[in-house]
Formats: sequence, structure tokens, C-alpha cells
Amino acid sequence: MAIELFLLGYKALKCLQCLNNDKLNHIQNITIGRDHNVMNDYAEEIIQYCKDNNLHYIERSAYKKTNAKYVISIGWRWIINIESHQKLIIFHDSLLPKYRGFNPLVTALINGDSEIGVTVLFGTSEFDKGDIISQYKIKVTYPIKIEKAIELVSKGYTFLFFDIIKKILDEKEIISIPQNEELATYSVWRDEYDYFIDWTKSSYEIKRFIDAVGFPYKGARTKMDNQEILVHDVEIFKELNVSNPDIGKVLLKQDQFPVIICGTGLIMITKISDLFGNYLPFPSKFRIRFK
Repeated sequence: MAIELFLLGYKALKCLQCLNNDKLNHIQNITIGRDHNVMNDYAEEIIQYCKDNNLHYIERSAYKKTNAKYVISIGWRWIINIESHQKLIIFHDSLLPKYRGFNPLVTALINGDSEIGVTVLFGTSEFDKGDIISQYKIKVTYPIKIEKAIELVSKGYTFLFFDIIKKILDEKEIISIPQNEELATYSVWRDEYDYFIDWTKSSYEIKRFIDAVGFPYKGARTKMDNQEILVHDVEIFKELNVSNPDIGKVLLKQDQFPVIICGTGLIMITKISDLFGNYLPFPSKFRIRFK
């Protein structure tokens, strides 16, 4: 049974690595995507794995349609056109129908969801509306960084991917159920502007945001006076009664670390760098505004 894969990112690499040679032999083609909005899109690692295991692959720019009956996309961000005899199976970074759309895992972590997960569904002409084949749920506690969340979700990906490949090769019926439209929510695409910290948010929201957009994403940004920097690590600071809470200003320093006034609460920054990732010392001066 011929299978075609569309792969992008760490989770896709882990799925490919979970298959033994017997199952890899049924992969007719692998199309590899690239994402320049992250620090590492794992395209080179996927290519190297294909070379090491003699798997046929092409990059997205060179894609040509195949006759594979099953087309599976993992981490893919682009439209896949299939023929009437083909079935499109999509792996999505949320517990659908919650967070249809873009960057759902980041959105879930920013929102402080207690559960994250993966959904396998059939592709349709409307994005992320297809019938659900299977799901994998993971309970999380905070604080948690996106890199750790991706590792946790990747285990769900490999479990569900191995299961769907086995069903296809065993020629078993793939059962699915419709989504409940009344429970549907959407996660909007993010761009360069969405990396900037909104200091009007609460200290807890800001920490979740910083942790959610770190590596492999480009990292939370702010301006320290007039210098644009990356904020890597922060800690929630104890509550203090500030009579004139001027958002973004440094209230005090704990050792050398600045404590900033947020929309609600205080947060202490413990690690910063320039935009190239070179770690920076904190200014010796006291009067600093973050914006």
C-alpha cells in the first residue's frame, strides 16, 4: 500500500524515525517543507534521515503529484491538492475542534490550557474541519517552555502515526467521527509583530508568552530603552503595593536582575540577549523602561 508523506518540523522527524524498515518500504515519496519563521525547521535532519535510509524525497518547490492512495501531512502549512482516489490524513497540534488553524500549541500554552494534544483527521476543503480519526491528550502544568511541550506532543505524534500506518498496511478500516461545530475555536497565524511582549498583560500571562515563543521559535522581544532584545527567562516576582504602577518601568533590582511593573503583578527578567542570541549583561543604571 503506497503512502506519501508531507513533513515539516521536529514532530515530523520523530514520526519518520519511529518506523522500522518494513514500514518505511511502503513510503513512496516524502515531500519536505521549510519554515523560515523558526530557528530550526528540521528540514536538514529529515533530508539526512531520508538519505541514510534510502528514502525517496523532494523539497516542496519540486513537488509533483504521485498516485499514492494515502497522503499524510505532519506539521505542514500549505494546501495539498489530492485526486479523487486519494485520502488525505492530517496531524494537527490541538484537540480539535479547539484551535483550528495556525500555531495551536503556542496558543494553548499562552492561554494556560491544562491539556494539550494531537488530533489525526481526514483532510477536507475547509481547513481542520474533517472527521476525527484519533486523538492523544497530555496534561501539562506551568511553567512549561515550548521546547518541552513539543517533546511531549511528539510522543503523541509517534504513537498515533505508528497506529495509522499499521492500519493502512493491514488494510483495516479507518473509522472517524464528525467534529462538534458548536465547540470549534480558531487560532490565528502569527508573524514578526507577535513576538513582542505586551507589558500591559499580567505577569503570569507574560511568563507563559515568553516560554511559549522560545526555541525553536524566534523568542520573545522587547525594547530595553531603545535597544531591541530577546527575553529568554523570567520569574514571577512577589506582589508589592505599587502606588503609581507605570507599566514597563523597572521598580527595583534583585541582585542584578530588573523587576518590571506589568499590567498586573511584577516580573523579574533573568536572561536576555541581542537578536543574534548573544547573551547580554543588564545595564548598571536603574532607570530603565521596557516597551
